[in-house]
Amino acid sequence: MDRVRRVALTGGIATGKSYVLARLGSHGIPTVDADVLAREAVAPGTPGLAAVVQRFGQEMCDEYGALNRKKLAAVVFADADARHALERIIHPIVREMTDHWIASLDPTVSAFAVADIPLLYEGGRDRDFEKVIVAVCRPETQLQRLVQRDGISRDEALLRIRAQLPTEDKSAKADYVIRTDGTLDDTDHQVDEVLAELRSWASSD
Repeated sequence: MDRVRRVALTGGIATGKSYVLARLGSHGIPTVDADVLAREAVAPGTPGLAAVVQRFGQEMCDEYGALNRKKLAAVVFADADARHALERIIHPIVREMTDHWIASLDPTVSAFAVADIPLLYEGGRDRDFEKVIVAVCRPETQLQRLVQRDGISRDEALLRIRAQLPTEDKSAKADYVIRTDGTLDDTDHQVDEVLAELRSWASSD
């Protein structure tokens, strides 16, 4: 194989993607998290942050010139136009960073790599990947996790969940679905089964 095969991991906010990604990484699979890249894309001094400030105002930064992500989130999750404007700034940068990362991998060492991309389907990024894994959980579990994780109200959490494609729609499009409602052992077992299938697939050509 002269290239590293491309696999995407996605799912709704607070559905367990980070845990699934970490489990894959623990087995030696190269992984990257688009949320981490998105933070790098708007780090102080970057063109990404300059573009955000130009669109949303200097008040989106803290006293040290860093992006106040909580303040920006309150704006974009309450206004679809603002959210789409932010996505138009950040998504192309993250896409380029992801492509560069995958291209840097050695195909003789890694048959495939996994990129965690929360808005994979919303941004049309699924066309860039050969296989897609979706992490899912019950809606009430997702809502509870998000409220606890981010320290926000139920109403704020619902706004963020509803800004994304419904989980069932993502599941219907995916090659693999991993449910994270149960114990960590349950999730680990599913991840390991998917991993075995991906290894077989990636080595078949």
